[in-house]
Amino acid sequence: MRMAHLVTNCTFSPSPAVKPHSKSPSYCCNVTRFQSLKSSNLILKSCSKRQKKLFVICASAAVQGQTDKTQTPLTGNQQASGHSSSRPRKVMVIGGDGYCGWATALHLSNKGYEVAIVDNLVRRLFDHQLGLDSLTPIASIQNRIRRWKSLTGKTIQLYIGDICDFEFLSEAFKSFEPDSAVHFGEQRSAPYSMIDRSRAVFTQHNNVIGTLNVLFAIKEFSEECHLVKLGTMGEYGTPNIDIEEGFLTITHNGRTDTLPYPKQASSFYHLSKVHDSHNIAFTCKAWGIRATDLNQGVVYGVRTDETAMHEELSNRFDYDGIFGTALNRFCVQAAVGHPLTVYGKGGQTRGYLDIRDTVQCVELAIANPAKPGEFRVFNQFTEQFSVNELAKLVTAAGAKLGLDVETKSVPNPRVEAEEHYYNAKHTKLIELGLVPHLLSDSLLDTLLNFAVQYKDRVDVAQIMPSVSWKKMGAKPKTLSV
Repeated sequence: MRMAHLVTNCTFSPSPAVKPHSKSPSYCCNVTRFQSLKSSNLILKSCSKRQKKLFVICASAAVQGQTDKTQTPLTGNQQASGHSSSRPRKVMVIGGDGYCGWATALHLSNKGYEVAIVDNLVRRLFDHQLGLDSLTPIASIQNRIRRWKSLTGKTIQLYIGDICDFEFLSEAFKSFEPDSAVHFGEQRSAPYSMIDRSRAVFTQHNNVIGTLNVLFAIKEFSEECHLVKLGTMGEYGTPNIDIEEGFLTITHNGRTDTLPYPKQASSFYHLSKVHDSHNIAFTCKAWGIRATDLNQGVVYGVRTDETAMHEELSNRFDYDGIFGTALNRFCVQAAVGHPLTVYGKGGQTRGYLDIRDTVQCVELAIANPAKPGEFRVFNQFTEQFSVNELAKLVTAAGAKLGLDVETKSVPNPRVEAEEHYYNAKHTKLIELGLVPHLLSDSLLDTLLNFAVQYKDRVDVAQIMPSVSWKKMGAKPKTLSV
């Protein structure tokens, strides 16, 4: 029986379940970020610089008599050439313990891909530090993977470590040998990046250096690996012209060229994503890396076909003012009788998509990879709404369920246009076969019922925004609990 490999660059107490990876060279590690992470089932002990080895823990689930009969998925290039593979395509999901990453890892595994998760579990640490919690109870990553194995017979390998540690990342790439790397492994909250100087520095270092390490790992150890990188529509800002998919053809003083679309980031988080895009585009040109940048809109929802299979597979659902996205927050606020918190005038318009479409888009990008040296940009969303429009939709849906939903305008903690033009193109994923789950009355009912089901877990103190763009400073800030 195959077992899920949980690889971490740390020394553990002696145990029959722990053994050194015989093929892995020695290397250094750093566990500073994880020492207070209580959510992990691992006991991390200090690493000696003279005893640097890669260890493997076999996280198994006793599944007897189950075999994986799923047909091996082929990429678009393989299908066109009539190529067949004797093994499943390998996909490394970096950040696979997070909101989008977990749903994507399960979806790809269910589709027959061989999946490995790389994660440092720091998102769970943020909750401990800030006194936050998911609306849904979420199991440890080890228990999640064991449950998936017991239900489906499918193995997901797990590498626990920091991609900012290149030696750890190198070992993961050499061990797993991915055909595609899906990169969700970044600090993904604009408000978090604006809490104080230290969080701004962490966000930019973690995101930019982490992505740079991924690019070097692909160049050094897996040149044919296709990078699928999660970007953000926030890179574009809110220009007074249509937003194209990554590139804009312009004529200036009688000369015409196609150039990267201008970026107008609105937080230190968004700025880190802009620099990621520049680094990826450069390495595609210089090294021949193949990459797809998915500029994703605001994601809502919590359940996919896979996460709904068992409570231990449940995804996280953030509703607080730091990590919660607009529609998810509104549904929770309606469920507990809190007025919907519309920032400022409420005309802020963005692209939105269901999390079921997130996993579908990633699968489409993997199955139809970029060519060597190609840097593609897809705008990944299905509909666009203003904050006021979302509030009206939630109010109407709540009334059908007997909820008395009110809306309240609160001072906008961000520096952004509150009324603006917004028309973003999003055709490339549709052309590849995306079938969107549009925001319907039935879907809103489902989200609201879900929020009502778990309303006893809501901490109302976390609903109002607590981070101000203008008031952030160099002094470390402890958020009130």
